[in-house]
Amino acid sequence: MDLQSGKLYWPTTVVNPPSYPRLEEDISCDVLIIGAGSSGAQCANILCEQGMSVVIVDKRKAGEGSTSSNTALIQYAGEKSFVSLSHSFGEQVAARHLKLCEQSITDIERVSHQLPIDPDFIRRDSLYYASSKEDISELTEEHVLLKKYGFNVDLWDAQRISGHYPFQKEAALYYHDDAEMNPLKFVYGLLEKVKSQGGMIYENTEITGRRFEQDYALFYTKEKREIRARHVIIAAGYEDSDFKTEKNATLASSYAVITKPIADLSSWHKRTLIWETARPYVYMRTTPDNRVIIGGMDKDTSYAETRDSKILASKDKLIGAFHNLFPDIQVIPEYYLGAFYGGTHDGLPVIGQYETYPHCYILMAYGDNGTVYNGVLAKIVSDQILTGSSPDMKIYLQSRPLVSR
Repeated sequence: MDLQSGKLYWPTTVVNPPSYPRLEEDISCDVLIIGAGSSGAQCANILCEQGMSVVIVDKRKAGEGSTSSNTALIQYAGEKSFVSLSHSFGEQVAARHLKLCEQSITDIERVSHQLPIDPDFIRRDSLYYASSKEDISELTEEHVLLKKYGFNVDLWDAQRISGHYPFQKEAALYYHDDAEMNPLKFVYGLLEKVKSQGGMIYENTEITGRRFEQDYALFYTKEKREIRARHVIIAAGYEDSDFKTEKNATLASSYAVITKPIADLSSWHKRTLIWETARPYVYMRTTPDNRVIIGGMDKDTSYAETRDSKILASKDKLIGAFHNLFPDIQVIPEYYLGAFYGGTHDGLPVIGQYETYPHCYILMAYGDNGTVYNGVLAKIVSDQILTGSSPDMKIYLQSRPLVSR
């Protein structure tokens, strides 16, 4: 799959990226992980810490999938609101999901301090503003529910917003203690930590076949090497469909611009993450070298040629959206891209377990908080492998019930 096109920023931030060999021999392990991106790396780190023998394979070089185009706004609130998720799954399940996401951010922060490559994890607050007056009641209802379950979020009125930012909006939710980071450094750091703990990592190693026995799985590479594993985690990102098509999954296209460094960002209150209630929405963040990342302008297309034909026009629209909020900050685009973006119809990521894939977990951390969802699903699946159960597994299984059913 042609995951992204354009001029990518994150690879320029890593001077000497780690590299790993191709698998050249048959091998056995406790857990085979297919995919050396955020999902696979977070799973491998947890399992290696608990003494499991882990093998990671990727058909590309590590981190060259969607990780390289991930804009890495680290938040627990997602595109589907708490209120919306409550309507679909019930209030208790929706609250538990958000609490797991909140904990995932804390876990990512803790792990970031342990890595041999610093992923530039920084806590940031988030401003989620009403794009129109009609959205104010939605934010008010969301705020009440979030406060009911103890989330650290405030409801800002127009006066408070204009007192902190150079733009005017009628209302906004102000979330405390979200975060940002460099997603590529995070994945490289995790893989290097996994390697130091005995994990085996293989690049340019494509899986082309499989066979399942009663107590183990056999996966075969393009070079006809055999990997025998008691458990398999398929963490191939949006290419999970190469293994199994999930009817709850959706695929669209999204765009991003990364500007040249900016001398003065003082008008940007606390350099918060910023996004909006409009759908599709525009979001923005800063980087440690004082660039601005502006993303969004999602398009409902899963064709790479159609996606790529809109990159330049989307770049201009994203810059225009930024200048509407910050007319005093003149930005010049230096990197810009179009990338596939996965989601789910019901708003939650998915752990797939299918009769045709015994011993396997297919992780689909689809949605706007992919890195955070990866952390949530990695913890659940790792618990399932290590202890035989996880109380939160039922929330994310592809067979989960909706309240409306």
